[in-house]
Amino acid sequence: MKYFILFGPPGAGKGTQAVALVERYNLKHISTGDVLRGEIAAGTELGKKAKALIDAGSLVPDEVVEGMIENAFNTYKDVNGFLLDGFPRTIKQAEALNEMLAKRGEELSGVISLMIPDETIFARIRHRAEVEGRQDDMKDEVIQNRIDTYHAKTEPLIEFYKNLGKYHEFNGDRGPGAEGIEKVRQSIYVEMDKL
Repeated sequence: MKYFILFGPPGAGKGTQAVALVERYNLKHISTGDVLRGEIAAGTELGKKAKALIDAGSLVPDEVVEGMIENAFNTYKDVNGFLLDGFPRTIKQAEALNEMLAKRGEELSGVISLMIPDETIFARIRHRAEVEGRQDDMKDEVIQNRIDTYHAKTEPLIEFYKNLGKYHEFNGDRGPGAEGIEKVRQSIYVEMDKL
């Protein structure tokens, strides 16, 4: 099995690229947000625990998210691997993922990191909010908070994965529209074909 992490700041194009990567490499895309919603909808024990926390306005703790990721690994057998999106977000979660994979006799295949400058993050999130009508992303201070949280909590993973020799960075801003998206995609394919 292959295990990839799709990494980058909000608005970097992870969701856009994930669709093509999943198809090309026969991977199961595991977006933590989607997994959480799925577990809640299915009424699983983990889903009930997560729903109670979310309803109370609390963050879902690492062990609940990790349990859901492990459930997904155990559930999908007809794929060549997994593309994790939104997990891990912290060093602690990254260490837990390494342990989870080691128990399975597996290891991480690679981190596919899409990088874009903060100004581009801002513009893309604001545009997406307008197109999708996402009220939560309309306010500048909300967007800035998401960017600040990414830099403080998630960005330290870059060094963590560089030290493991698993980190592969791509420029996620290769021009506007479909042409730019395709340029980014082709550069990712070149690297992933080797992993």
